Amino acid sequence: MTSAPTGTTPQARAFQALLGGGLVLLPGHPGYERGRVPWNLAVDQRPAAVAVASSAADVVAVVRAASAAGLRVVPQAGGHNAGPLTGRMDDAVLLKLSGLTGVSVDPARRVVRVLGATPWADVVDAAAAHDLAVTHGSGPDVSVVGYTLGGGLSWYARAHGLTCNQVVAAEVVLADGTLHRVHAGNEPDLFWALRGGGGNLGVVTALELALLPVSEVFAGVLLWEGSRAREVCRAWARWTRDLPETATTALRLLGSPRRPDAHRLFPGRQMVVVDGAVLGDPGAAARLIAPLRALRPSVDTFGPTPVQAVTRMHFDPELPTASVSGHTLLDSFDAAAADALVESAGPDAPTSLLSAEVRHLGGALGRPHPGGGALDRIPGAYTAYVLAGASSAELQQQGRADAARAVEALRPWSRGRRFLNFTEQPTDPGAAFAPDALERLRAVRRQVDADGVFVANHPLD
Repeated sequence: MTSAPTGTTPQARAFQALLGGGLVLLPGHPGYERGRVPWNLAVDQRPAAVAVASSAADVVAVVRAASAAGLRVVPQAGGHNAGPLTGRMDDAVLLKLSGLTGVSVDPARRVVRVLGATPWADVVDAAAAHDLAVTHGSGPDVSVVGYTLGGGLSWYARAHGLTCNQVVAAEVVLADGTLHRVHAGNEPDLFWALRGGGGNLGVVTALELALLPVSEVFAGVLLWEGSRAREVCRAWARWTRDLPETATTALRLLGSPRRPDAHRLFPGRQMVVVDGAVLGDPGAAARLIAPLRALRPSVDTFGPTPVQAVTRMHFDPELPTASVSGHTLLDSFDAAAADALVESAGPDAPTSLLSAEVRHLGGALGRPHPGGGALDRIPGAYTAYVLAGASSAELQQQGRADAARAVEALRPWSRGRRFLNFTEQPTDPGAAFAPDALERLRAVRRQVDADGVFVANHPLD
C-alpha cells in the first residue's frame, strides 16, 4: 500500500479516485510542478490538484468529479492573466485546457469554431486561408477563449468593437457537469453573460466567432529614439483626437529598465513606438498616418500587410515569462497626460518598467454593441497598461511599485475604471462593469453556479 504524496488533501485524493487517476496530477506526483505553472511565471499557483483535459468529455468528467469530491474548479487555457488567482486555489482543481485545441472555418457563413485553448495564431492562419480575418489579440500565443470571455481588444476594435460581441455561439460545461451550446436563440441570458463575463459561469470548451471579409490591412510599426519621447507622445495624442474608426493604434515607451545588468529588448536603447492597423483603402490609410511619418521615424514598416503578420506586430513575447503590470482606463489623453507618461515611464525616469502603453479606444468600442453581451463597450477613450519584468522577488516588488507609480501619474485623466483583459491584480468588479450589467451577471451566475463551483481570475463578488 502506497502513502499519499506530501501536500495532498483528502478531497484531492477522492477527486483522483473518482477520475481513475488518468487526468489528475497531485502535489508530489511527477508533472504537478510543471502543470501548475501559468504562462506568467511570476504567479505562484498551488492548487489542490491539476487536471489536464483534451476533450469536452474530459471537462465534463473533471467538473463532476471535483464537485463530488468537494473541490472547486479553475479553468485555465494559458494563464496570461493568472495574477488575481494567487492564494485562491487551495481547495480547487486547476483544469488545464492545453490539450483542447483545434480550428474549423465555415467560409460560407463567415464563422470560425475554435476549441478551448487554441492560440490566436492558429485561428488567424485558418481564417486567412479563406481571405477572412478575425478580431484577434496582439499576441499570437494568447488563447482565444480567455481573451474573448474577458472582452477582447483587437487591432480592428475601433471599427468592429470588442471580440466578445463577435461570438456567435459558445459550448460551455456548467457546474452540474452538463455541456450546453448557447446562442442568441438558446439560453439567451447565459449567452449574454458569457460575452464579457469572464470565467465565472462555466468552462467554455469551444467558441464560434464571426469573421471579417478582410485579407490585408494597412499595418505596421513606427519607431523613434527614446530621446524624442515627449515630442512623439504629444503628437500621437493630437493625432488620435479626430481619427476615423478605421484606425486602431497604440503608443508605447519601450526598452530596457534603467539597470546595467538587466535584460534589454533593444540593447542599450529606449524607444518610442506607434503601431496598429488601418482598415480600408491603402492610399487613404497612408494619408491618414502621414502626420506621424512627418516626425521622421527611424523605422517605418506601415504598409499593406497580410492579416497573418499582424499577430506579431506588437513584439509580445511568445514564450512564458515573469511580469507584473498596472492598468487604468483614461477619459482623455492630451499633452499634459503625455508629459505625465513620459515623466513616470520615459527614458529619463528611474523606473524598472519595460513597457508603458496607451491604446486608442473610442469608435465602435465606445458605443453599445447591437445585441451585445455583458461587456458591450469600454467606458474610456484610451487604455493605459504598464509592464515590468519580475524574474525575482526583488524585481517583482520593484516592478509593482513602478507600475503603480505610472498609473498614479495618469490618475487626473482616469476615474479608476478597468478593462479586465489588462487587469492582472484583484479588482472590484464595479470598476469593470456598469451597475445594471453587474447585477444581471450576478443573477445569471446564481442561476448556473449557485454553489460557486467555478473560480474565475476576476470574480463577480
